[in-house]
Amino acid sequence: MPELEPVTDITAFMSRAGVERAAAGAQNATTKSTVNLRKGPSTSSSILRNLPKGEKLVILGKADSNWYHVQDSQGNLGYLSTASKYTSITGAAKSGLIVSRVNLRTEPSTSSSVIKKLDAGHEVAILKTVNANWLQVWDGQGKVGYISSSSQYIKIGGSGSTTPPSSNAQIEKVISTGMKYLGTPYEFGSNRNSTKTFDCSAFVRQAYKEALGIVLGTDSRKQGEWIKSNSTVKKSISSLKRGDLMFFMSYKGTSASSYSGINKDKERITHVGIYLGDGKILHTYSKASGGVRVDTVKGKHWEYRFLYGGSVLK
Repeated sequence: MPELEPVTDITAFMSRAGVERAAAGAQNATTKSTVNLRKGPSTSSSILRNLPKGEKLVILGKADSNWYHVQDSQGNLGYLSTASKYTSITGAAKSGLIVSRVNLRTEPSTSSSVIKKLDAGHEVAILKTVNANWLQVWDGQGKVGYISSSSQYIKIGGSGSTTPPSSNAQIEKVISTGMKYLGTPYEFGSNRNSTKTFDCSAFVRQAYKEALGIVLGTDSRKQGEWIKSNSTVKKSISSLKRGDLMFFMSYKGTSASSYSGINKDKERITHVGIYLGDGKILHTYSKASGGVRVDTVKGKHWEYRFLYGGSVLK
């Protein structure tokens, strides 16, 4: 079995590509067909091993739009194609919350080198329980290493347990998380690492990241493309389920006639929200509207502007 790549090699790829920074963004996945695990994010990079169909993986993030950074079932760190034909995401990886400052080390030993210190409040993805004293973790910022498993340092939680919550329970967690931000002010182009203000895509992203550790794209168009690549596109509001994402075109007026004759397949996504069921949406779209709020879709311009929707969960 190939040895793990040094963590210093990982950081160069990750920081250059702007991979998602939340450790809770690590996701469990299974290969849908055979695929090469490579040493770097390129087809010219050497192959670590060929992953068979059914291989269990942890997706740590993306090196770019074409390559996932992953750890395979044998502990190898490498890169594989993001093409949907190769992998199926099965849920958020098991996570832990640092409760007291702890060293992240290169090996599961107090005599090994310290990579960095993790402060209280830092969330990590748990990749492996090495033994009774050590965990292998991903810090969400490009580094994989080892920390003490003592409850003095880490509170273990997340959805990587042997009995994951049902999709309904997960959706309700997303919605309850979103609801706690009702009234949060709107700001176009808001800081994706802050919850003081949101634009539409930042709000949707925060709800799924905070509730389930699923890190969606940074804007509505990227989120829409993710649905097209990883889910079933639904072009009718009546086919949507609670928790589905809804995507909309630009505002052209309040009446249905304002949108007649438009080829929606060619329209650009300008807005996203979370469907609540019963013709309602949880979203944010302007300062004047008061920030995060619940609106009725049916019979409003939202219904006429609707392009498509889809589920984030399988």
